[in-house]
Amino acid sequence: MEPLLYLTHRIPFPPNKGDKVRSYNVLKHLAARYRVHLGTFVDDATDWRHVEAVRALCADCHFAPLRPAQKALRALGALLTTGPITTAVYRDAGLQAWVDRTLATTGLARAVVFSSASAQYLEPRPGLRWIVDFVDVDSEKWRQYAAESRWPLAAVYRREARTLLDFERRVARDADASFFVTDEEAALFRRLAPESAERVWTCANGVDSAAFSPAHALASPFRPGERPIVFTGAMDYWPNVDAVRWFARSVLPRVRRMDHSATFYVVGMHPAPAVRALEADPAVTVTGGVDDVRPYLRHAAVVVAPLRVARGIQNKVLEAMAMGKAVVVSPQAAAALRAEPGLEIEVAAGEEAFADKVLRLLDTPAAAEMGALARLRVLRDYDWDANLRRLDHALEAPRPARFPAPRPRAAQARTQ
Repeated sequence: MEPLLYLTHRIPFPPNKGDKVRSYNVLKHLAARYRVHLGTFVDDATDWRHVEAVRALCADCHFAPLRPAQKALRALGALLTTGPITTAVYRDAGLQAWVDRTLATTGLARAVVFSSASAQYLEPRPGLRWIVDFVDVDSEKWRQYAAESRWPLAAVYRREARTLLDFERRVARDADASFFVTDEEAALFRRLAPESAERVWTCANGVDSAAFSPAHALASPFRPGERPIVFTGAMDYWPNVDAVRWFARSVLPRVRRMDHSATFYVVGMHPAPAVRALEADPAVTVTGGVDDVRPYLRHAAVVVAPLRVARGIQNKVLEAMAMGKAVVVSPQAAAALRAEPGLEIEVAAGEEAFADKVLRLLDTPAAAEMGALARLRVLRDYDWDANLRRLDHALEAPRPARFPAPRPRAAQARTQ
């Protein structure tokens, strides 16, 4: 197998949060076809124990440590420059030296860059074909953050949205192909970077439907008699924090007025203080990190994803659907999802509507039927290997990479 360079902004294992689920599956896919040289960061001290598992998939690795204090100092320093905070935080001389040495000594001709933060380590070189997996339009995320925040954070977020978009456009101009997780994100970036539109494509996420399956006999982690409503995700990520606070404070009381057995479980690593504070309500349980989220999904009465700021496909939603669960999501979380509202998933905007949808599904035959249809949708549309073949094509095709134009949403619905 020929060598390939793969750069990620976070160690792609374990697949326990959104970006790592995707980067890990990309790594597995590439490792079956290439001798992968991986350059990455480790920004969580607990992830160092997974280094050997990653090495087993690669021909060579470079792990750059990134401590919280370093991130904070680099972010502050970036404010004194004209560049984005994102690239400053992930700038590392050791990793750059490793990349340059790897390119000089291996003769590799192909590279994959995961996220805009990693793209600063490559530039156009003779004989090197490289593609970037932006996943989402990160600059748009910062623009949304600014709209939801007050000064001075709003000003910082607006600056990041502007400077990061400038950087994303330069990266897309230099890369041989740029990928996004949904057709909507790709279309947005084509509008923002029209000079690179012909090389912007979609590569959808997937689910390990064998691991996330209702067929597994998993012991329930819940107390007898309760009807658990479950949210999963990294709980130091601001959109997740905002989502669970809104649900616990605005939706859960409405649900419990009608059903006193309803409880809310927040399942995910690194819960922020604002999330821990929700446990002042005895109906709310914050688990922190767990070894396996599947028992919580398997025995949930309903799964919720009430995100008010969301970009791309939510892996948490796909995993719940794969487990055969009825899921109630916000319009923001549903926007990029291939699922029929009211049939394979429920979509609700506002606290009253969200509470009504949750109540309708709490341990009912309707929930079981919706969950079964949701799993069928995942099996049909969210297979990792099938979706990642687009990366293969982009790595092999002459520039510009050519793909069929994405079908309009209405046309997709008629043919499914």
